[in-house]
Amino acid sequence: MTTEFDLGALLAERGAERYELHSRYLNPQLPRMLHTIGFDKVYERAEGAHFFDAEGNDYLDMLAGFGVMGLGRHHPVVRKALHDVLDLDLADLTRFDCQPLPGLLAERLLAHTPHLDRVFFGNSGTEAVETALKFARYATGRPRVLYCDHAFHGLTTGSLSVNGETGFRDGFAPLLPDTAVPLGDLDALARELKKGDVAALIVEPIQGKGVHEAPPGYLRAAQELLHKHKALLIADEVQTGLGRTGDFYAYQHEDGVEPDLVCVAKALSGGYVPVGATLGKDWVFKKVYSSMDRVLVHSASFGSNAQAMACGLAVLSVMEQEQIVANVRTTGELLKSRLTELIDKYELLADVRGRGLMIGIEFGKPSSLKLRSRWAMLQAARKGLFAQMVVVPLLQRHRILTQVSGDHLEVIKLIPPLVLNEADVDRFVDAFTAVMDDAHSGGGLMWDFGKTLIKQAVANR
Repeated sequence: MTTEFDLGALLAERGAERYELHSRYLNPQLPRMLHTIGFDKVYERAEGAHFFDAEGNDYLDMLAGFGVMGLGRHHPVVRKALHDVLDLDLADLTRFDCQPLPGLLAERLLAHTPHLDRVFFGNSGTEAVETALKFARYATGRPRVLYCDHAFHGLTTGSLSVNGETGFRDGFAPLLPDTAVPLGDLDALARELKKGDVAALIVEPIQGKGVHEAPPGYLRAAQELLHKHKALLIADEVQTGLGRTGDFYAYQHEDGVEPDLVCVAKALSGGYVPVGATLGKDWVFKKVYSSMDRVLVHSASFGSNAQAMACGLAVLSVMEQEQIVANVRTTGELLKSRLTELIDKYELLADVRGRGLMIGIEFGKPSSLKLRSRWAMLQAARKGLFAQMVVVPLLQRHRILTQVSGDHLEVIKLIPPLVLNEADVDRFVDAFTAVMDDAHSGGGLMWDFGKTLIKQAVANR
């Protein structure tokens, strides 16, 4: 009997049911939300930093799948690597041999992280964080991990315990007994370390929520404090790593910072096969894997699978050969400077911050009476509605996909593919300028949509 399966035919037959299928079988609130704000688009294909609909209209992607699509969609080198590894018919995941691809990828990653020695491969960013938490606790013999207010480190139970947002934590207690400290507050860190039970501090060098960077000198000073108290520094580079901020890792912007454990994921996948990696010092790994009896004390069923390893190797090759980090530095500076120039022009635009191609655009209370009254109306209903008012016309009128940086925040976060070019920057800035012109003109389009958002916010209370 011949088994037949035609994926293309299945999609041609059932693809139009996508929103109905999601409503019926998956998260029912996602399609509801997309319908409400007009984000219920149908994208037919994607390439680089762009999507295309059935009519051939292109959409500029300034979201990169929450940072997963670092090289854009369907980079030919990564795509070829995936085809190649499938065609090799490797004896993968036997569990009782040592395939070459994991070792080769670890070698390439560690070449960018010369102060670290070993790598554990899992399947996601949250799993990379879970690994770091376990390793730090075991290596130090201490139970407590410190994290920063407003941090995001994942949504599984361990990583949720170091998540600084109550909206994600509510209803999932009890969590691990970890403790929040303000980002940049060395005194708060020192007070916790004096208690003698801290295994590590986990920190995003630039927080994804709100796009807040650690103050200059903080990471180095925190590292010194931690090591003085025999605790570890964990750098969560799941979103900021692999070139996002204009260096291979965001912590490398500060001299002398050498984390004991580093978490990466997202862009390492090439947008194809989920992968996470926890890089660490030799002594930490040797503590965890201290004997043959402990050889599988921490493992992942799909960790180090050949497809993920091949994608990771291809991603690093592309980054090096196409000088992706240099492009991020140049293009990011252009985008940030162009946006910063608009602050004096628009009273609703409060700040532009970030590094490389991780940029936060913050809106704030205007000075003119007419705009101030409208701003107050939105804030009374729900903080964050103005940012949503900007995100929606960017997509609806200008075919540019962006995101609000977090719940109850008046911040838009830009994390586009790292292959963004000058023409893409011009397109975004022109579109953003048009939307801000509309918002400041007193015209009805944006503010009428704001009334719709207010009604929705009030209905959800």
